Amino acid sequence: MDIEQLDPTPEDYAFRDEVRRFYDQNLTDEHRRAALLTTWALAEFEYGRSWQKILYARGWGAPNWPVEYGGAGWSPKQRLIWEMESQRARPPEIMRMGKNLVAPCIMTFGTDEQKAYFLPRIISGEDWWAQGYSEPGAGSDLASLQLQATSDGDDYILNGSKIWTTFAQFANRIFCLVRTAKMQKKQEGITFLLIDMDSPGIELRPIYTIAGEHEFNQVFFTDVRVPKSRRLGEENAGWSVARHLLLYEHSAGLLRMVTELRWRVRWLNELVGLEADGYGGSLRDDPDFSRRLSLLEIAVEAADFAAAQLIADAKPGAPPDATGELLNIRNRETAQALTELGAEAVGYYGAPDQRGARKVVTDVPVVGPPHVLLPMPFYLAQRANTIAGGTPEIHRNNVAKHLLGL
Repeated sequence: MDIEQLDPTPEDYAFRDEVRRFYDQNLTDEHRRAALLTTWALAEFEYGRSWQKILYARGWGAPNWPVEYGGAGWSPKQRLIWEMESQRARPPEIMRMGKNLVAPCIMTFGTDEQKAYFLPRIISGEDWWAQGYSEPGAGSDLASLQLQATSDGDDYILNGSKIWTTFAQFANRIFCLVRTAKMQKKQEGITFLLIDMDSPGIELRPIYTIAGEHEFNQVFFTDVRVPKSRRLGEENAGWSVARHLLLYEHSAGLLRMVTELRWRVRWLNELVGLEADGYGGSLRDDPDFSRRLSLLEIAVEAADFAAAQLIADAKPGAPPDATGELLNIRNRETAQALTELGAEAVGYYGAPDQRGARKVVTDVPVVGPPHVLLPMPFYLAQRANTIAGGTPEIHRNNVAKHLLGL
């Protein structure tokens, strides 16, 4: 999408230029490389953390938050311009579990003390949150969770584990759904807790992806004490908080996802121009390859338009429209199709393990030409899109329920 499609005023152009200057003046070469090398969802943590602090210093730490909590107070058109310029600049992706997921829940369900303590620390980049939802026996069927929280005076005592906790090795806090009672309905008896990661009894074990990256973890809780003052909402009513959060997780970040898809399309176009077709030309000259790439470009253009519509209609701090879930499904399918085409393009150059060369700061040379470094790890990392944040079956069930009324 381009600003000309927004019927811009002189003020809109001035705002766009302000955002461009901000990016041009603050995005370092390291930030740009960190974004370039992101194969799953998040850039190397240190670069995301430093970028959040830069945003916060400018007053843009959480543009979509309500103004009273530090939001920018932008109009829908300004938010669209911001997203479009972010697409152009491509900053590093930060850990958003605090800013985009738990923060809206704190705003809605938190006490005045919880809001005053946690929200400023999230927006400033002082606190980084992990998400404690999935368990070894409770993934898509989240209500089957069993992490036990036993009441003991002013505390809960936790025993159990959480799994697939993204970037938990960098988080100083984790929000968790825990089992505080066994009731007839499994959605009842669940409580939402805000927990310090340095609490005694918490152990973290890394889970390495098939791309060789340490992005996920299993977190074990052994007699971990959590003050009841860290409960969000009422005891045994945590499912309401969880459902509120899932509105953001299942539909939030759509234009950001489309931004990544658009960048990958440009990247793939460059890639096919560098790879030979075996007949004296490039892969771009291959009719079948060009056709498949063109279909993906059309899909991304359609997704961009749909995501822009959703953002234009959204209110600051409000959960995304339920139609975003439908777009989420389509975006995942498109992302995986892009990865397959990229891996196919580089062929046998995708075989070497090049983790060492994929760091922002490295002296490890690339095996082969530079453009072969990312397609295979991107392909492998994006396999997680099949199940991450809820399986496609769960998303389709939600679409059937909330959009079709089935």
